[in-house]
Amino acid sequence: MESLGFHGDAELAPGLVDLAVNVRPDPLPDWLAEPIAASLRRLAAYPDPGPARAALAARHGRDPEEVLLTAGAAQAFTLLAQARLGVARPVVVHPQFTEPEAALAAAGHRVERAVLPPPFLLTPEVVREAADLVVIGNPTNPTSVAHPAEIVASLARPGRLLVVDEAFADTVPGEPDSLAGRRDLPGLVVLRSFTKTWGLAGLRIGYLLAPADIVERLRGVQPLWPVSTPALAAALACASARAVAAEEEIARELAGRRDHLVAGLDKLGMPVAGTPASSFVLVHVPDGEAVRHRLRSRGFAVRRGDSFPGLGPDWLRIAVRDTATSDSFLTVLEASLA
Repeated sequence: MESLGFHGDAELAPGLVDLAVNVRPDPLPDWLAEPIAASLRRLAAYPDPGPARAALAARHGRDPEEVLLTAGAAQAFTLLAQARLGVARPVVVHPQFTEPEAALAAAGHRVERAVLPPPFLLTPEVVREAADLVVIGNPTNPTSVAHPAEIVASLARPGRLLVVDEAFADTVPGEPDSLAGRRDLPGLVVLRSFTKTWGLAGLRIGYLLAPADIVERLRGVQPLWPVSTPALAAALACASARAVAAEEEIARELAGRRDHLVAGLDKLGMPVAGTPASSFVLVHVPDGEAVRHRLRSRGFAVRRGDSFPGLGPDWLRIAVRDTATSDSFLTVLEASLA
């Protein structure tokens, strides 16, 4: 059931434990919740993206003109598809988040797929030289694979846009494979999100890093005042040194929780695909569709894999939660496999 418009939230239902959506469910810290709440007193004024834009530029060692704030990172895919950027031969590296291809197709582009086989690690030769736009996730959703920065960077060249979706980059301690600070690569566009670590999916806040001329052309197809005042307050808070330090601590804790889940899956004879680096893992399960339905009947929602190009119904994506939740899930999974 390949469907580019299907996303993990469609798996949810009342009473189910959510292992289908890759958003950290913890409450917001005070240093983030308070400025968002305070911003509600300023709703009579039009949003001013300037302070948040400057703070994000400083975080990544960029100029403010190289930062574009978006209503969620996913909006950037629509802007890239709709802007007049001279794209004629777009390539999307799969399996990955389906919205880039969906946005390009909706704008009339004919998209070529470069499909990675297990263990889903990028090799540059899968992208044909004639491609003038390449989209890849890093770490990649749904595989959780982090591609080495130098391999991803090798895809950049004059006359090509290289779009790297780093929505999950802050889930990796130290962000060793991020290209967010690279200004030397031609046509590099990096997408970032606050959604995953800080649980802000409902606020819709993300941003894009690119050369100033590309940012200006994308801004030209963006609606007026696309990012709300509360979302800008969140972006400003999340760009702070305090937030960056907290992200690092959360990422290290996440790595331990992921190792716990992976070890439990191994004991059940279900090794994960590749080397997971983010807040979810991908597993191949014989008769996966039936197992997914059994899990639902026992109270757990996981993400189906067959809506991702390159995967099928026997692939399931599982979000990393606290170890107690993972243990409960593993017990139910074992019963569902029997």
